[in-house]
Amino acid sequence: MTLLFEDEGALALPLECKELAETVVEAALDYVNCPYEAEVSLLLTMNGEIQEMNREFRQIDRATDVLSFPMVDYEKAGQFDFLENADAYFHPESGELMLGDIVISKEKVLSQAEEFGHSVQRHYAFLIAHSMLHLFGYDHMEDAQRIEMETMQKEILNQLQITR
Repeated sequence: MTLLFEDEGALALPLECKELAETVVEAALDYVNCPYEAEVSLLLTMNGEIQEMNREFRQIDRATDVLSFPMVDYEKAGQFDFLENADAYFHPESGELMLGDIVISKEKVLSQAEEFGHSVQRHYAFLIAHSMLHLFGYDHMEDAQRIEMETMQKEILNQLQITR
């Protein structure tokens, strides 16, 4: 697994961000039984920058906690069978499945952790697990989907012993 990690902005989160991200990404890959080595990009940024991205890509002009940009168009969420002959989704040099990009607002990690009564570690890990599920094709637009994603997020974090 390759994590392309970038941390921009003066604010630092009080944890080992890259190492925890690698741990959560690996756990999510294992959870969905991804049969491929994978590549994920993670950008930690500030509210202003994520607001610009949210406005540009989602036409929502406000800061958000996390944005997910999946590279794979799944036929069914979490099902990788169709990728067997889909070379366009694999990095030409490494051969890794290019899952997509995650962007997280460090300011939102801190404020939401406090708001929800979570540790910064738990909230950061939660946002990565949530976004990884989006990179696997899951969504939460309908109640059944939301419940499924919430269950999976909790199970991933529980496996890592990162609880509320």
